[in-house]
Amino acid sequence: MKNLRVAIVHDYIKEYGGAERVLEALCVAYPDAPIYTAFYQAGSAAHERFKHKKIIPSWVHYIPYFSTKLHSPLRFLAPQIWGSFDFAKYDVVIGSASWYVTKGFNKPFDSAQGKWFIEICYCHTPPRWLYGYRTSVEWQRFWPVKVYGMIVGHFMRMYDFNAAQKVDYFIANSKDVQARIKKFYRRDSTVIYPPVSLGAKSKGLGTRDKDYYFIVARIVGGKGLELAVEAAKKLGIKLKIAGAPAGYYTGHKQLQEDAADNVEFLGHVTDEELVGLYSGAKAFLALATDEDFGITPVEAMLCGTPVIAYYGGGYKETVIDGKTGVFFHEATVSSLTEAIRKLETLRQAQGKKMEKACKKQAEKFSKDRFIREIKQFVTAKVKENV
Repeated sequence: MKNLRVAIVHDYIKEYGGAERVLEALCVAYPDAPIYTAFYQAGSAAHERFKHKKIIPSWVHYIPYFSTKLHSPLRFLAPQIWGSFDFAKYDVVIGSASWYVTKGFNKPFDSAQGKWFIEICYCHTPPRWLYGYRTSVEWQRFWPVKVYGMIVGHFMRMYDFNAAQKVDYFIANSKDVQARIKKFYRRDSTVIYPPVSLGAKSKGLGTRDKDYYFIVARIVGGKGLELAVEAAKKLGIKLKIAGAPAGYYTGHKQLQEDAADNVEFLGHVTDEELVGLYSGAKAFLALATDEDFGITPVEAMLCGTPVIAYYGGGYKETVIDGKTGVFFHEATVSSLTEAIRKLETLRQAQGKKMEKACKKQAEKFSKDRFIREIKQFVTAKVKENV
């Protein structure tokens, strides 16, 4: 098969999280593919990762303050943003899609090739704000914003559904998201789990004593951080939280005020420091109640660290209860503290056996595996359309 002309499309390049780790792996799979995006914020954590790539932003990138203040309230511009790109010269367009409705691109006919391009959507989740899922901003709390969001959301849901029908093939990042794609778009999809890798060597911040519990997350709503802070206060355990505030979330100040002295907020940490923190922890806390997939628990297991996770979302597909961690079933302090005590007992009973089980489980989600499965999927779909 001739060399494929591939383009990658990503919501926007600003914060660095799980979706951006997928984008990095897609860039490894297709190193010559440019990245089309709504906008990028120069100097941001994500832009530093991709600035060496050919990035093609849309016209909104050049609107003052769009990347810092306007991209959320003006999200209704998504149809015009994605409609402004011309992908006619490509064989395959891979969309990395989450909350900016990054799908359903215009398909001009390529007269030279005598065909249209194939659109493959790697769906991290249908936009959570459109379908009643909790979001990091929690904009529903403010009635003017809620009314505005309800009006915009009505039309955006119709656009999102119609855009989904234009996609040739969907890939879901978990079985949970696969079910959402079926429910909201009435489309089938193939599950290819995101890539998880920690190539950096351990550096600083972590300890060999394993005397603390650990969380890494952007300091935003919907991550269960309040629950962890309260549990740490109740049990008197050490808790380290890595991550910086993101978006419009303002609750981080109250969170820090509520925390006891045994809770440490580390802010942004490097990949090297992150490995050390994972490795030095007693356990990793995964507390979101409906996480789409959740890369961080798998990263923790890759370092041999067990996970205490809420029984929901993608966590159910990665954590093995009683073997690589424990689940708790209610988003309450008492349920979480009970799980922490249970994990303590398991660690004492299993010792190194649990560490080995964690690493073995994490290997199922490797970056090499992701790249191989993505390339096999793309090649197969191109052959189907020859």
